[in-house]
Amino acid sequence: MTDITDLSGKLLIAMPDMGDPRFGQAVIYVCAHSDDGAMGLIVNKPAPEIRFADLLEQLDIEKGPELRDIRVHLGGPVEETRGFVLHSADYESEQGTLQIDTGTSMTATLDVLEAIAEGRGPQSSLLALGYAGWGAGQLEAEIAQNGWLIAEAPHGIVFGRASEHKWAAALKTLGVDPLNLSASAGHA
Repeated sequence: MTDITDLSGKLLIAMPDMGDPRFGQAVIYVCAHSDDGAMGLIVNKPAPEIRFADLLEQLDIEKGPELRDIRVHLGGPVEETRGFVLHSADYESEQGTLQIDTGTSMTATLDVLEAIAEGRGPQSSLLALGYAGWGAGQLEAEIAQNGWLIAEAPHGIVFGRASEHKWAAALKTLGVDPLNLSASAGHA
């Protein structure tokens, strides 16, 4: 990559004038980024009509007595019926887990849902339906056009339950007050 280094494991924070309403005030955890494009999961847009327990029932996965109710999120507009579990790196699937950084991984196979249902899954997890994807150079162009800010990805923001506060919290990691954020781009 020429202008922007690998953004895997970083947060993308939507600027206030984001043209696409699906990404308004979105906080996206970047799972993969290369010269070929990027893939990430929106971590602050819960799907209120979808409950984890109901999803397990629909997938015919048995719930154990230690079932934790994890939030189901709208991960992005691509393949909205496909599930991705973003989780702490203390869990690894035998069927394939992508380790994103030292503390975070992603698994897209049913066995992670089975492990969570049985109470033996990762300590922290977030289930996302769909993902956000960019073709080669597309994300870099959006960043250059002032569409996104880039930040570190604190565990508490990525996996925290207060989704309605994640956008402001992510901005504050950069020292930015959302009330003072301008929608106009500036270039030096």
